[in-house]
Amino acid sequence: MKRTLTLSALAVTGLMALTPAAFAADEYNTSSGLTAAGAPLGLHGVDPVAFVDLGNRIDGTAKHTATHDGVAYYFASEDTKKAFEANPAAYLPENGGFCTYGVSVGKKFDGDPQFAAVVDDKLYLFLNEEIFRAFQQDVDGTIKKAADNWKKIRSTAASEL
Repeated sequence: MKRTLTLSALAVTGLMALTPAAFAADEYNTSSGLTAAGAPLGLHGVDPVAFVDLGNRIDGTAKHTATHDGVAYYFASEDTKKAFEANPAAYLPENGGFCTYGVSVGKKFDGDPQFAAVVDDKLYLFLNEEIFRAFQQDVDGTIKKAADNWKKIRSTAASEL
């Protein structure tokens, strides 16, 4: 058992050495493990273009994958994938996909696409329903605090906050 854990730890350490610096610094909220594209999955596999353009949470598929800045994103169709590739900044979730409310208080919590909002054509994610409701009490203030804090914590590992 001890040997298996040691080998697993070595394998993980080796994989971490191969991942881009942005991932190591927790600049993007990603799943553990890698996609077939060789990058960790962002946005829990939900199509970011469908979120922003349609206001609808639609799961993407590995068949339609695009990688941006070391993070893989899944899309529901080739058309939404192409729209993303043409202008990723228009579709990437704010605050690296971390919970916007968490970032507003200086933390990097998971951003769950089940609890999301599109405000001024920007996608914001939240940890859970309770946090999402807190965000709704002060949308503009939370977004501003998160934007200010993101500049400070973007390259800091979540475990250090």
